[in-house]
Amino acid sequence: MKAFTKVVSVFSLFKQAVLGTEQNFTQGSINKALFLLSVPMILEMGMESVFAVVDIFFVSMLNSKEAVAAVGTTELILTIIYSVAMGLGMGATAMVARRIGESNQEGATVAATQAIYIGLFSIVVFTIVGLFFYEDLLALLGASKEVIAIGSGYTQLMLGGNIVIVLLFLINGIFRGAGNAAIAMRALILANLLNIVLDPLFIFGLGPVPAMGVKGAALATTIGRGIGVLYQLYYLFNKKGIIKIRKDHFKPDWNIIISLLKLSAGSTGQFIISSASWIVLGAILNRFGSATFAGYTFAIRVMVFTLLPSFGLANAAATLVGQNLGAGYPDRAEKSVWQAGLMNMLFLSIVMVVFLLFSSSIIGVFTTDTEVIGYGSQALQIVALGYVFYGYGMVITQSFNGAGDTFTPTLLNFLGFWCFQIPLAYLLALKWKLGPVGVYAAISIAESALAIAGILIFRRGKWKLVKI
Repeated sequence: MKAFTKVVSVFSLFKQAVLGTEQNFTQGSINKALFLLSVPMILEMGMESVFAVVDIFFVSMLNSKEAVAAVGTTELILTIIYSVAMGLGMGATAMVARRIGESNQEGATVAATQAIYIGLFSIVVFTIVGLFFYEDLLALLGASKEVIAIGSGYTQLMLGGNIVIVLLFLINGIFRGAGNAAIAMRALILANLLNIVLDPLFIFGLGPVPAMGVKGAALATTIGRGIGVLYQLYYLFNKKGIIKIRKDHFKPDWNIIISLLKLSAGSTGQFIISSASWIVLGAILNRFGSATFAGYTFAIRVMVFTLLPSFGLANAAATLVGQNLGAGYPDRAEKSVWQAGLMNMLFLSIVMVVFLLFSSSIIGVFTTDTEVIGYGSQALQIVALGYVFYGYGMVITQSFNGAGDTFTPTLLNFLGFWCFQIPLAYLLALKWKLGPVGVYAAISIAESALAIAGILIFRRGKWKLVKI
């Protein structure tokens, strides 16, 4: 009977989390708060990773290494846009969460509106570069003429339509800060369902719809994300939510914009530093041929599928930190971080074991090319060795951001990736002739070292004193 009662209780909490009925998490059980926040955030991040997996799954059916390599190389470029979008979203989360913790809903709404202004302005440069210099970007990253010929249309459309990427991440960051992660989750579910339906339709064609090949994947993804953004905007202007945007909120508030820019600059900087390092690693791997890079692309997509849900749990910790610091409960904020880190570590430890045992079968879902499977499974196994450390590292990093301390993780990323990971990858892969294995080993070693450094700094507690 007790077991049945527990099952019913968990189901009730799950239903409450998905419906988004809780919004302020400064009181009550921390475990309950983490559950209510992390369930929709994990589902949200899982849905974001589904975009990448679905696209690469259908593109792989074209039986073209060049098409897969084009998607993978474009993804390297997109990481810069993702970095800006995630940085803006993290800045919005931190400020909105702090205002909610202070019981200042009007201040939270004003902050949300100003964040959208910043997001819209940031889109312009990426759109121009994406529409007119897409082939140059592919060539810069070492893509062959064949890859550029097949995949340049995909690159142009994905970069030119970056407005939906930026707004999707940014507005979801607003909802997360307000404690209503369920809306963010539902926006991603809607976008993904459309992408799953439209991907095969546009790639292979059906009836009056022509087959567009790899470019069709970009069109499907852009449309899916665009509908998701419209769904978000509906809730932002809906009077039922905790964030209620009215006409008088459209007036620019330069003090808040400047504060948000400072917050977002730090969080964007850390994501750009990280993403740019992945671009360099991708350029190194491109030297070993299309099969190597295709295997790496499949592996990265699978890893994203597992790490983004973990990022959802880390985002839950960031929201709890922001709200509890706003309410004047720094000890509760710290306790939330350690509990979230333990949960994340346990989850990623299980994922690590799965990757070590079944990597070939996992990569085999996407391709039958034995050479590509070999490189992809090798990448999964070696990078996964650092997953135990990633669990805590991801939560710690986002908790700094949630507290408004975006400088510390930015500095850590710069030292960890550019001063350690990239030189190590270059030495192992090219100078010491380990090839792709050297790149994968450098990723695992550097990410683990970065997580340990973050934990040691977090324990000092200076993040509790940050004012925003």
